[in-house]
Amino acid sequence: MALEPDTLPNLRIGPYTTRAYIGGGGFAWVMAARREPDGQEVALKVLKPKYAGDNQFTARFLKEAETAGQLRHPNIIRILDVGQQNENVYFAMPRLPASLDDALENGGRLPEADIVRTARDIARALAFAHETGVIHRDIKPQNILFKDDGAAVLTDFGIARAVAGYASMTGKQLVLGTPHYISPEQARGLALDGRTDLYALGVTMYRAATGDLPFRSSDWYELARLHVEEPPEPPRKRNQELSKAFEQIVLKLMEKNREQRHSDAGALATELDDLLERPASVTTAEHAVRAVKSLFGRKPG
Repeated sequence: MALEPDTLPNLRIGPYTTRAYIGGGGFAWVMAARREPDGQEVALKVLKPKYAGDNQFTARFLKEAETAGQLRHPNIIRILDVGQQNENVYFAMPRLPASLDDALENGGRLPEADIVRTARDIARALAFAHETGVIHRDIKPQNILFKDDGAAVLTDFGIARAVAGYASMTGKQLVLGTPHYISPEQARGLALDGRTDLYALGVTMYRAATGDLPFRSSDWYELARLHVEEPPEPPRKRNQELSKAFEQIVLKLMEKNREQRHSDAGALATELDDLLERPASVTTAEHAVRAVKSLFGRKPG
């Protein structure tokens, strides 16, 4: 039986029993599930039938999921299991309380120090991944999750890499990345390096700090043009409480020319650490945990 959101709950996929539909993107659905027989709560990402029925795409998906599973870092989600049962192709991850996207619903925004701390965690994850030759390609609030202690965790390494490899192998035209966070070089179809992830992280920080995206359009091509050609409005014009140092980091990350961005994610993490040490940005670890729990207080269901 091919998986569809309306077939839930209580569908058995490998050792997992689905409990609820969480959401999905262009290529896969995400289900809340329970692993039998130990009862561990997981998030189960399952390829949509359109792609699960394509042997080349399935092979690429499984390969990249295995690669992502080898990335062991405190700020990268751990892939617990990768598998295929009949037409269902999946991987399982720990179920974490909430995402950055949850906090930013309906134009919400976060205090600067919390954004800096979150971005620092993600920069550390990217520095580790980039050193191993892995580019994420789809940094956005939906792919940033939070542990109970407030630490940020990056997820979804496998999907974007699988799509990129599949498109390269087959010559099929598939949209990579998310249009509102896409880097200029992605929009232009150029070869990518880790700095494309830094651009998307800059857009993510911009949204978290201002409550809005730097560029909006209902037309994909116009949105791509804006990322390639138009400078973003400085974030302090949208939120005067932001520091100049924070604004400078975000605008540097969003430079059109990647040569003008941070040299690598490690350099960004260091700069964000320095910003956290400034008196205006310092919050205690206890405050950070309290802030995250107040925003993301929901437990896995």
